[in-house]
Amino acid sequence: MSIFKEIINYASRILTYTVYIVSIYYLCISFFGLLRKRDTEQIKPKRSFALIIAAHNEEIVIGDIIESLKELDYPKKLYDIFVIADNCTDKTALKARKKGAFVYERSSIGKRGKGYALEWMFNKIFNMEKKYDDIAIFDADNIVHKNFLKEMNKQLCKGYKVVQGYLDSKNPGDTWITGSYSIAFWTNNRMFQLARSNLGLSAQLGGTGFVVDTDILKKLGWGATCLTEDLEFTCKLILHGYKVGWAHDAIVYDEKPLTLWQSWNQRKRWMQGFTDVSSRYFFKLVKKAIRNCNFLLMDCALYSIQPIIAVLIGFSAISGGIQQIMKALDLISGFNTVVYSINFNLLTVAMILLSVLQFIYTPFILILEKKLNFKTFVYYIFYPVYAITWFPISLLGIIGKNNKEWNHTVHSRSVKIKDLEKAN
Repeated sequence: MSIFKEIINYASRILTYTVYIVSIYYLCISFFGLLRKRDTEQIKPKRSFALIIAAHNEEIVIGDIIESLKELDYPKKLYDIFVIADNCTDKTALKARKKGAFVYERSSIGKRGKGYALEWMFNKIFNMEKKYDDIAIFDADNIVHKNFLKEMNKQLCKGYKVVQGYLDSKNPGDTWITGSYSIAFWTNNRMFQLARSNLGLSAQLGGTGFVVDTDILKKLGWGATCLTEDLEFTCKLILHGYKVGWAHDAIVYDEKPLTLWQSWNQRKRWMQGFTDVSSRYFFKLVKKAIRNCNFLLMDCALYSIQPIIAVLIGFSAISGGIQQIMKALDLISGFNTVVYSINFNLLTVAMILLSVLQFIYTPFILILEKKLNFKTFVYYIFYPVYAITWFPISLLGIIGKNNKEWNHTVHSRSVKIKDLEKAN
């Protein structure tokens, strides 16, 4: 019994130290997102854009994003809208054409998924007679704020080659799941994306609402065809010395899953993709970070192992709970109590920090982002349940990292950009 206790003790101590260090690291980074300097500089529209919408059976929502893109406050001669109707069996292509987009229909038995569809479309863009300075990527369920291209043009003119926009939610009040998703995205935008930008680190691509310089895309090639093509391309960019810029006012509204089951499947797919990418890029990033003394590379490496971090946090919590149960049993049975003072103290500090982050710090961030209202507060009560589910989801994602079958998330929430602008 004593050997078992010691094993639990040392394993828990290692987990606790790891979780403690990682938690402190991300907490410290988040502080740099508290202050936001308003960028009021006006830059004349210069860049030309190919706006690409990746769509698979999206007839319900495809019209909304095209309408929002047609209303962008940017010279119409400087951008065109393209839709990839990827293996569609509905009226996505027909509806997109009626809305005025250039539609390209793709049929492929193999190589299914957004990453492959984008690579296919990029090659067509490269070979067009009309040339574009940049390519913007959107999902079919998005709707886009009118200032999106103005803000992207501003960041690109400052020298960035890749820029990520602010990922907002178009349906935060539908269910507790959409509310939890929205809280997670809002806080991530401020505490990690803006914070990294303020620190001079690289933002992370979020799968949609980002822009890539066409020449850089030609030079590096896309090649991001896994389940998390955004993370894969981010790692590729950073390894080649490019930093992802952040445009806090380039807003894209994304549809969040309505049910826990939909959310579970989507996030498990993300974690499978994360694990796949980290297995191929983590050590490359760490090696180059150490060789070049480049902290930006190390930060990206740490970001790529999110599933492992989530699992470590889960196991740390479980092992800490087991320790406390064992100590209680020792007291009840009258045996000599084994004291785990160092481990318990660190675990206590870590839990206090996480509690502060959860119950005080996060609502403060929501206030800064002007997102906290009564309904959001109600959903926030259930947010810990959403957070806890990351442990089993991440574990399943690690186990299933070799399963690269792409599954479509059904989108059914038709929202007009004018409705969101009124709400905001």
